[in-house]
Amino acid sequence: YAMKYGNRDHRGGVRSSARETIARVAAGAVAKLILKKLSISVTAFTSQVGNIALDDDYKQYDLSQIEATPVRCPDAKKAKEMIQLIEEVKADGDTIGGVVTCVIKGTPVGLGEPVFGKLHAALGSAMLGINAVKGFEYGQGFNLGLRGSEVNDVFFNDNGKISTRTNNSGGIQAGISNGQDIYFRVAFKPVSTILKDQKTVNKTGQDTNIKAKGRHDPCVLPRAVPIVESMAALTILDYYLLSQAQLSFK
Repeated sequence: YAMKYGNRDHRGGVRSSARETIARVAAGAVAKLILKKLSISVTAFTSQVGNIALDDDYKQYDLSQIEATPVRCPDAKKAKEMIQLIEEVKADGDTIGGVVTCVIKGTPVGLGEPVFGKLHAALGSAMLGINAVKGFEYGQGFNLGLRGSEVNDVFFNDNGKISTRTNNSGGIQAGISNGQDIYFRVAFKPVSTILKDQKTVNKTGQDTNIKAKGRHDPCVLPRAVPIVESMAALTILDYYLLSQAQLSFK
């Protein structure tokens, strides 16, 4: 950053601070209100902190309970374990990462394009643009132990409507929404600012030590949940408006 732009904020502010996401969350709140009128909902929650992860997929949980715990996890038992781990990490002056899962319901068929405007590519870009994000997976993306015969979403006639018996594709096929739930996972790294001595170099390249001071989050997952929701809502609304513009020319 310093080499590219010629300036550096040693306090960790400006673009390297998650404070800049306040504008995204504000815009996302408006987007969610518009999507609600279209019967589209966007819900995110903490599904993993460190090695503590939810055992089941999102359908097995009451997502209305997300805000009932400080870590924004719908499983009260797992939430307690996550909180305990975060407190242990904080006491050690360290940080821990995890995963936020997001579910989008009510998305109409046809959002996205098959080549350069893939819906999952746009969602991935939106998520990877969030501070501390290191990975994005939608559907059964990283479940590499399964074969094609196990993950293919088989089509069938559902009382006159063509549907699929499973949703391993995560609600997006060939870059286009298929009307089923869109679900994805966003991996957040343990943030770099820790309250422990670390070896580094100064501006002139000389060896030195650094130790952060002040208030720093040992885990950003709880704060990241509304950011993920907001970026997802903005992306879906963008693609909905694009689809409406295309339909107007038919």
